[in-house]
Amino acid sequence: MTSGVNLSLQSVPGRALLAFLMVLLSLCALLSAPAMAVEPVKISREDTALNLTATTEIYNNQGDKLTVTAADGPDGIRRRFAVEASSPTHQGDWAVFALANVTDEQIERLIVAPHYRLVNSKVFWPDLGSQRIVAITPSEGFALDRQPSPEDDVFRITLNPGAVVTFAAELASPDLPQLYLWEPDAYKDTVNAFTLYRGIVLGIAGLLAVFLTILFVVKGTSMLPATAALAWAVLGYICVDFGFLEKLITITSSDQRIWRASTEVALAAGLVIFLFTYLNLNRWHVNLGYATFAWVLGLGLLFGVAIYDPSIASGVARLSYAMTAAAGIVLIIYLGFNRYDRAILLVPAWVLILVWLFGAWLTVTGQIDNDVVQPALGGGLVLIVLLIGFTVMQHAFAGGALHQGLFSDLERQSLALTGSGDTVWDWDVARDRVVTIPDLSAKLGLPAGAMHGAVRNWLPRLHPDDRDRFKATLDVLLEHRRGRLSHEFRIRAEDGHFHWLAIRARPVLGSNGEIIRCVGTIIDVTEQRNSVDRLLNDALRDNLTGLPNRQIFLDRLEGVMTLAPTDERVRPTVMIIDIDRYKLVNDALGIAAGDNILIALTRRLRRLLKPQDTLARLSGDQFGLLLVSEANPAKVADFADAVSRAISVPLSFANREVVLTASIGLATWVTQQDSASGLVNDAELAMYRAKKAGGNRVEPFQPSFRGMGFDRMQTEADLRRAMERRELSLAYQPIIRLNDAEIAGFEAVIRWDHPKRGPVPLNEINDAAEAAGLCSALNAFALEKAAQDLNAWQDQTGTIPVFLTVSIPSGQLLNNELCNDVKAVLTRTQCQPEQLKLEFGETLVMENPEQSRLVLEKLKQSGIGLALTDFGTGYSSLSYLARFPFDTIKLDKALVGGEGERRAILLRSMIAMAKDLGMDVVAEGIESDEDAMELARLGCRYGQSYLFGAPMLSDSVLRLLKERFPLTKRA
Repeated sequence: MTSGVNLSLQSVPGRALLAFLMVLLSLCALLSAPAMAVEPVKISREDTALNLTATTEIYNNQGDKLTVTAADGPDGIRRRFAVEASSPTHQGDWAVFALANVTDEQIERLIVAPHYRLVNSKVFWPDLGSQRIVAITPSEGFALDRQPSPEDDVFRITLNPGAVVTFAAELASPDLPQLYLWEPDAYKDTVNAFTLYRGIVLGIAGLLAVFLTILFVVKGTSMLPATAALAWAVLGYICVDFGFLEKLITITSSDQRIWRASTEVALAAGLVIFLFTYLNLNRWHVNLGYATFAWVLGLGLLFGVAIYDPSIASGVARLSYAMTAAAGIVLIIYLGFNRYDRAILLVPAWVLILVWLFGAWLTVTGQIDNDVVQPALGGGLVLIVLLIGFTVMQHAFAGGALHQGLFSDLERQSLALTGSGDTVWDWDVARDRVVTIPDLSAKLGLPAGAMHGAVRNWLPRLHPDDRDRFKATLDVLLEHRRGRLSHEFRIRAEDGHFHWLAIRARPVLGSNGEIIRCVGTIIDVTEQRNSVDRLLNDALRDNLTGLPNRQIFLDRLEGVMTLAPTDERVRPTVMIIDIDRYKLVNDALGIAAGDNILIALTRRLRRLLKPQDTLARLSGDQFGLLLVSEANPAKVADFADAVSRAISVPLSFANREVVLTASIGLATWVTQQDSASGLVNDAELAMYRAKKAGGNRVEPFQPSFRGMGFDRMQTEADLRRAMERRELSLAYQPIIRLNDAEIAGFEAVIRWDHPKRGPVPLNEINDAAEAAGLCSALNAFALEKAAQDLNAWQDQTGTIPVFLTVSIPSGQLLNNELCNDVKAVLTRTQCQPEQLKLEFGETLVMENPEQSRLVLEKLKQSGIGLALTDFGTGYSSLSYLARFPFDTIKLDKALVGGEGERRAILLRSMIAMAKDLGMDVVAEGIESDEDAMELARLGCRYGQSYLFGAPMLSDSVLRLLKERFPLTKRA
């Protein structure tokens, strides 16, 4: 039987069964020993520090027991040993490594595992440190002894000569960032060296934080507390990173992770607050203020998150670093190109921050693996705060020596201004704080101090139309750092009414050239602005009825005609309404009664209108009506009849019944008409046709009506072409001094030689220009041509004591446009303004006395002379004459050429009055030498008439001047 068995094992099936059993035994052996043998690290006496991280094998989730296959011993035998966890909370994580002493001497070493290492800690869900090794069990002998160390897990080992020992380390965390084998003295020296470096860095960081805090107490600039907060955040981060906090208070490894995450969040928040405060973005960029507040609030919530999950809080904080750096780059570039000094001076510090963040990113991602990089980054943070501190101090103390003295001056000025009623306006730019003395809040009905504080606090109370202009004015002042602040704006009082305020202030520059203060006065100019608004309203509306005038009527018609080609529903109709026999009413009842009747008619007509229609008063008894609400011809005709019936309703006045009628001309827009004035002219032609037909009727416009005004319209067209082709010229009539018959000046007269009609009378030229809207262009031509001719004469004769007078024919020219034209001509021609005079008719000036006074005063300020013509035939009000800045009056020829004793008395009185007012007198239309001599005896200085010469061209004037002033021109 036995031999049978042996034979069966030696057979082929027997050998297969034996192989199967051996494989099964091998699998069982593998299952019972999961930790395979490791390659030992050879150690010599010269090795002071060896990095065992790469040769250490990590086994996770292996339970509380681990069977380790040791490295081959000196005898070549591979042994196995089992280890058991010493901590009941062990998670089953193990590390295995082997060491071989290749020397013939005993070696002592330290196994060191740092609790926290910034290298390769990751950006998101970073490893914030913990205890790494609980215990280490060697393959032979007893467990290793732990050495005291607050920052590392340190175990001392002794290796016998030629010994090969395998170590199984019980891990407290799944990760083992670094494992080092140190020579004890080398490790001690390294720790001491880092301790000295950390002490120096901590000392500098602490001094910076305290110093910046003291500066904040001494100098309350907003950027100082922000910088101090950043310095304290850096100090806190370094205290935790360098392990200094553990020396002050007792903390566990889990507490250390919370502290580390909290300091990173504080550092992120401090960087955001500093950037926002230093660049002073909250002054005008309200949205940036809200965004920054939300950002800082979110970072503040991370402090709570750090208690429950420090890794999430730290990861978000590290992301905030990158976002802050990017936002800083954008803001610095944008503000730098806008010449904002703070942004430019922040460039070096921000470049250093970017370099630090780039190095930190390389470190946490493991691309830089060096023991020096972590403390170097801590020192870099202190260097950043140091550079930022220098930058901030430069701004905080710029011009500081002047600050206190200037404030004392402000106090003295405030006392001086208190009696005048003005308010001192003081804007501390560095602190962005406005103070008014006395408090402006009381005048606006607000609580005391409501208008004090940041400038942005004023914006909600400003009128919406003034806010952007107010901000832009201050921005320009801060950007250019020179000039004066002169600005008017509206601000809402507590009762809802707006007050006009005027600021007059000047900036004060510090030693670095930046504005540190802006001091001046703020005055309530509500009454003055209301007066100006009333004057402007009078210029656009009729004083009696409050209706728009002709200019506004044409403007609105032009706007509606712009919409008509694109909207079929818009078909404007113009009605010109002229009251029949209105002059008889004035003659019978008086002007006051006539005015009341016009007011009553205005009320009646307004009741017929819809909101989109317009009623205007074009002249004394003539109204213009723009009908937009009706486009159907039948309804338009019905509306015109309703207007006629409303006017014909009897009026009761002074116990009398007044019945009026009206002639109404009607013109509807068609595609051929391209101007508002043309449509109004058509309606006027229809109205004239209705009036010629007896009045009290509505006459629609027909193209055949244009034949009645063809000559006038042709003259207007010819005048427009003549101006385009430069066919107009000037003739000059001499003005002489009556005492010696010497030439004193010339009056410029526009001359137009029509190619078909010949010379056109001046009054016809003026009428055509006013009807065609060419008065401004005609006047500008006369001004510039006269100035050019005067310069040409002086180039040929030298400086001559003559002046030129140019007449302004139309009252429409008494506006700011005339002032601008005069200044432009004087600038272009370089003509001396005292040699030019402008003539204005007495009736023209009295059409709008207040506006005329304002315009004439502006013209007088430019240096030119002003003459009042036709004096003695119009209003001749001495009170008005004293209000206007005229320096010359021209007596009308009807008064000069008269006869009788009364004429002499009037002339004597007018001339004496003019001399007493400091005015020169020019007599027009002198007919004889006797009249000239009499006027000279009465004190009249100048004379102008055909007796002394007819108007002549420029060349003739030049020859005359050369004859009269032969010695003026020098070689």
